[in-house]
Amino acid sequence: MEETVVKFRHCGKDIYSFSKSYATLNQCGSEGNVCPVCRNPLVFGLLDAPVALPSPFTNGHETQCSFLLGAKEGPWYLGEWRDTELHVGLSDSKGLVYNYTLSGVQRDENGWEQCVSIQLVPPYRKDLTQLWDKELNLFSSLLSWTPERFHEEREFGSCCYGFALTFINHMRSLDSKAPFSRNEFTSGHVLSRMKRASMYIRVYEEISQHGFYIVDK
Repeated sequence: MEETVVKFRHCGKDIYSFSKSYATLNQCGSEGNVCPVCRNPLVFGLLDAPVALPSPFTNGHETQCSFLLGAKEGPWYLGEWRDTELHVGLSDSKGLVYNYTLSGVQRDENGWEQCVSIQLVPPYRKDLTQLWDKELNLFSSLLSWTPERFHEEREFGSCCYGFALTFINHMRSLDSKAPFSRNEFTSGHVLSRMKRASMYIRVYEEISQHGFYIVDK
């Protein structure tokens, strides 16, 4: 997903396109300055002008101390309607991603370049950042996360998610905070970002197929 998505409003509709498509549309010529819906000239008020739609995907190796959600097949498969198994990891302050797999805990230097990221330690908490790195390294070496136990954890719907949430709650206890239940963390931190990612993927697919994505308002 290398294209930049832009959104503008015209003739009562929200219209999405790729930035390069909008630039072409807005050039002088046979199609110059014409709305793709009503075919009238594109004239914008302040609130209707094109704005770039931020991508919900970030490079997990550049996001410190974060909960990461990705898919082996790439960001296209992070849509809510996709039939795929999502994977969860935790980044340290240097961008190394710890994740629990069939082979035990992996420490990935690459492979998480396009994922949904939830930063859990504020940049100004230098003390907590250093503690996060130290504790994550120790936590990932515990016998709880051996390859042999992966199938057992999966039976309870846990495995990689359980690894991440258990560590997050461990860090919260060290910071004198109450632990999250699985439902609390999912509903409070994950679902909203997944919905945003799903919407972005759908818009991107529609633009790729039709040139524009149009929403009535």
